Formats: sequence, C-alpha cells, structure tokens
Amino acid sequence: MSAPYILALDQGTTSSRAIVFDTTGGMVSMAQKEFPQYYPQSGWVEHDPMDIWSSQNAVAAEAVSKANLNKRDISAVGITNQRETTILWQKSTGRPVHRAIVWQDRRTAAHCKDLKERGLEPLIRHKTGLLLDPYFSATKIAWMLQHVQGVRALADKGDLAFGTVDSWLVWQLTKGKVHVTDVSNAARTLLMNIHTCQWDDELLELFGIPASILPEIRSSSEIYGGIDDDFYPSGVPIAGIAGDQQAALFRANLLRTRNGKKYVWHRLLPVDEHRTYTGYLR
Repeated sequence: MSAPYILALDQGTTSSRAIVFDTTGGMVSMAQKEFPQYYPQSGWVEHDPMDIWSSQNAVAAEAVSKANLNKRDISAVGITNQRETTILWQKSTGRPVHRAIVWQDRRTAAHCKDLKERGLEPLIRHKTGLLLDPYFSATKIAWMLQHVQGVRALADKGDLAFGTVDSWLVWQLTKGKVHVTDVSNAARTLLMNIHTCQWDDELLELFGIPASILPEIRSSSEIYGGIDDDFYPSGVPIAGIAGDQQAALFRANLLRTRNGKKYVWHRLLPVDEHRTYTGYLR
C-alpha cells in the first residue's frame, strides 16, 4: 500500500502552485503556472476565475506526475489562497458572472470615502477589526451587485454565490456541493463579526449584500467535503483552508518587542503584492 501524500493547492495573485508533501511534512514535488492579469482601467485589477480554476488543476496534475505518484496516492487536499479577491458566480451553472476583482483593485475608493464621511468607520472597525478600505471584499461585492447587469436579479432569485478564491476552488472541486470559507478569509471581507465569527447582519445591510450569497464560515482545519472531480479519486477530503498572507501574523509577533518593551501591532495591511506591510505600534 502506498504511503499517503498531501496535495497543497496554493492559489496566488499572479500564479497557481501545487505542492506534494509526504507524511513527514517534506516537500516531494512542486509545480507553478502563471495566469493572465487584467487592468481594464487605472486602479482596476481583475482575474478570470476560470483561469484560476484551470491553472490550479493543471499544476495539481503536474505536481503529482513529477512525484511519480498515482492520483490514488493523494490522501487529502489543502488550500491556501490570495485573500480578499472577490468572485461572484451563478449557483445553477457554476459560471462566474464577472471577472474576479483582485485585492489590489481601488475602484471602490469613493464608496469607502462616503462611508467614512458618514461616520461609519468606527462601527466597522469595532465589528471587523479592519480599516475601511477598498482592499477588502465588501465594497467589491457591492460594486458588482450594482454595476454588473443581471447580478442583483440572480441574488434576488437565490442563484448567486460569493466567495474569495478558497470558496471558488472548493465549489469547483465539489461540483457545487460545498459552499464554505474559513475564518482567515472571512475575516478579510469586512462582513464577519470578529467577536462572534459569524456574518454580521448590520454590516450586510450597510453594504447592501444579501446573506443568501455568502458561504458558510468554518474553521481553518477540518474536513469540508469530498472532491468530486475526475482528477482525484472520488471523495478525497478537502481538509484545510487558510489565506496566504498568514506570514503577516508571524511578522507582527516578531515586531511586538522594541527596546525591551512590548507593543501591539495593529491595523496591519499589505500595501503591494510583494507583501510590504504597514501598521502602527502602540
């Protein structure tokens, strides 16, 4: 009997990667593939969700092949992904209704400014722990609901799904049977209440987002469902999800001391795709 291996799907901003690990945690093989970036106008950044899906599938197959393994040697799959990037798709077809709006995209800056001028940032920050910024998913969802023809109607019919990239991959891998996200991704949407770890009704109303489109929030380490895809043996479990900038947390911990004094790093926010971080020490 072959020893079990774990396949990690690492879906990033400019490329998709797949890594095969053995039971000791050692890396056995890796494959990587870039996919197109779209810039419709200044400050706008988009991905085709189908490019994300196809490139991730391609590197998964390549990584397994490089390791000289059979697909039946894979005992579980884990996902790490670019965070905040926002995808809406039709539930009944599994097809995206618009290109994904990427985390760097700034098209909703005016929306965020309006909310700040209305004095709503303290409420949002208290509930989410986040700055009110176009970086996060909520105003991206609101933009698509308002500006993409037919999307609001799909939402009203209950035929629209939202997800960050983790949700999109899980939906595709399970052929629409599982619509979930984990807390590390949900916490970056401006819609999850960090005190309850649930979607917040007041925030949903504030951004004009129907709860029916949202995935179920789950922990970062559990079995979410079995894969239903020809590449994998039937039922291989998806058993872990995490946003791919968790290095920010480790950097924050490393910066908690200065001159022998303890500090708390807060308002942590990557400002470019190379993961340069800004924040304030107190």
